[in-house]
Amino acid sequence: MTSDRVRQTGVTVAFVLCIIGTAIGSGALGGIPIDEAAGGALSSDATLLAPAGAAFSIWSVIYAGLGAYTVYQWFPSQRTARRQRRLGWWVAASMLLNAAWILSIQAGLLGGSVLVILVLLAVLAVLFAIFTATKPTSTIDGIVTDGTLGLYLGWVCVAVCANITAALVAGGFGGFGIPPAAWAAIVLAVVAGIGVLLAFRGSGRFAIAAAICWGLAWIVVGRTFGAPESTTTAVAAGLAAVTVILTTVAVRARRRSHPATGS
Repeated sequence: MTSDRVRQTGVTVAFVLCIIGTAIGSGALGGIPIDEAAGGALSSDATLLAPAGAAFSIWSVIYAGLGAYTVYQWFPSQRTARRQRRLGWWVAASMLLNAAWILSIQAGLLGGSVLVILVLLAVLAVLFAIFTATKPTSTIDGIVTDGTLGLYLGWVCVAVCANITAALVAGGFGGFGIPPAAWAAIVLAVVAGIGVLLAFRGSGRFAIAAAICWGLAWIVVGRTFGAPESTTTAVAAGLAAVTVILTTVAVRARRRSHPATGS
C-alpha cells in the first residue's frame, strides 16, 4: 500500500536527519560539541547528576540500532506488518525529536531542550506501550525493534533528569535550602522508581534496565572520581542501579516460572 511506503520513507528520512543532527552535535559538521554547548551546562562536571563522559558512548549503540531498525522495516515481511504500522511514525518522531534536542542545545536554548526531551520521553513511552503489547515476529525483530527501543527509553529516562538538573542549575535554582546532594538522591530515587515500574510493565526487559543502569553507573564514576565529588550522590546512584537490575531479574525470573499467567 502507498501509506506503507510513505511510512517506510518517513522513517528513513527521519533517521538521516537524526544522524545529521548528531554529526552537528559532535562538532563534525561545524557544530559545538554537546558538552561545550550552552555554556557547558551539560558537561560531565556541571552538575551532580551529570554522568561521566564515557556514558554517552551508548548513543553509538542506540544509533546503530535505529539504523538497523530503519533497514529492517523495509523488509518485505515488515512492509504491511501491523506492528510496524503502529511503531513506524512514532519511531520517526523520536528520531526527529532527538535531532531537535541537539539543535536546541547548539542554539543555547537549555530551557527549550528540556521541553524537547520531555516530549521525546513521552513518545518513547508510547513506543514502550506498543512494543510491549505486541509480540516480536522473530528473534531479529525482538533484538532490532524491542532491544533498540528499550535501550533508547532507558537512556532517555536518565538523560531527562540530567537535562532538567542542568537547566535548573544554569538558571540559578537555589534548591529551597535543600542541599544539592539531597536533591540528587531524591531524583535518583525517582529514576529507580521509574526503572522498577518499567520492569514490571515490560516483563523484565533487560535492554531498558541495562541502559538505565549504564547511566547510573557512570554517575557513580563521575561523582567518585571526577568533579564535583559527592559520596552521597554516588551511593544513591549505585543503590538505584542495583534496585533496577535486581527488580528486572526478579520480574523476568517470575515470568519464566509462571508463563501460563503471563507473569
